[in-house]
Amino acid sequence: QVRLVESGGGLVQAGGSLRLSCKASGSILSVFNSYTIGWYRQVRGEERELVAIFSGRSTTVYADSVKGRFTISRDNTRRTVYLQMDSLKPEDTDIYYCGFGPTTPNIWGQGTQVTVSS
Repeated sequence: QVRLVESGGGLVQAGGSLRLSCKASGSILSVFNSYTIGWYRQVRGEERELVAIFSGRSTTVYADSVKGRFTISRDNTRRTVYLQMDSLKPEDTDIYYCGFGPTTPNIWGQGTQVTVSS
């Protein structure tokens, strides 16, 4: 059983920064480095969209809207993935979810709210 726990969300002014963390636990030791893991966001009633992910061991994928502002990183020894969010904009306001799976995520965390005020 794999469990994902996100943290680090909050309220920040436009132009500010936040760092999200996603810690994975459970029977994932053998696949943590090779599966897809990363960050998605969703506003209630809308589709969940990709923000930034690791696709496999080292390939990163970013949404166009966050390129140059967000950085995804990982600490394999801690089974943790981070999302450094800089130059935040009000349109980044959302619930951010950590997802994990063999190609596309099929396991999700509970989400963490990010609110950017103008």
